[in-house]
This record gives sequence, C-alpha cells and structure tokens, in this order.
Amino acid sequence: MPAPAKILVVDDDPDFVEATRIVLESASYCVVVANDGVEALKRAGEEQPDLIILDVIMPLQDGFVTCAELKKSPEFEGIPVLMLTSFTQNVSNTSLSVQQGLMLEADDFVDKPVAPQELLARVGRLLRQHASLA
Repeated sequence: MPAPAKILVVDDDPDFVEATRIVLESASYCVVVANDGVEALKRAGEEQPDLIILDVIMPLQDGFVTCAELKKSPEFEGIPVLMLTSFTQNVSNTSLSVQQGLMLEADDFVDKPVAPQELLARVGRLLRQHASLA
C-alpha cells in the first residue's frame, strides 16, 4: 500500500490551518504546516511534499513570491501548487495586484472559503495529474 500523499499547507491563519488539516487528514493525507512564505520554502526542502496549498496574503513573503520561487527551483518545480486564498475578496485592501495572480504558475487557484469536498476534489485531481506526469 503506497504511503499517503504529503501536503504542505502554508497559511498564517491558525484556525484555517487547523480546519484544513482536519479535512485533509480525514482523507488520509499527511499534513505539514508552514506559517509564511519563508518558512514554506524551508519546509518544502525538509519535507519534499507531494502538493503545496499556499495562501497569498501572508507576512514576510506573500504567496505570489513564494509560488514563483518554488516554480523556478529545480528542487520544487514539479510540486503542484494550489493557491487557496481570500485574495479576490481583499484585493482592495492589499498592494498585490490581480495581474500578479493571473501571471502565477500555480497549478490551481481557489477562493476561500472552500467547501471540504471541493478542496479534496481539487487536491485529488492535482495529485493524479502530477502522478501521471511523473
């Protein structure tokens, strides 16, 4: 029996992280956590996740910069990234632009809040796509 897929959840909201962990673990995924983009890069190197769920609006380093760094690194470029954010609801409250979001190399982009079934469906699809490309 193959090991469960490892998912790195990157978000600075502890309540969101815990809720997401519960949803993912209910589907037998292994969950590791980072609280900002800088920590995400470190944890990705340590944990070698199968998928990264990445928030956009975070302290230290936003999700756009983090995603770009992940995708340009040979070590991480093959890891699918699901951007999960309330960014479109908060775009007027941030200096980040919609254009930056559209230029991302993320593999999928979904707004918070997302229903647990929708999150699991997107995670499953990205993992299957990645496995078929490997």
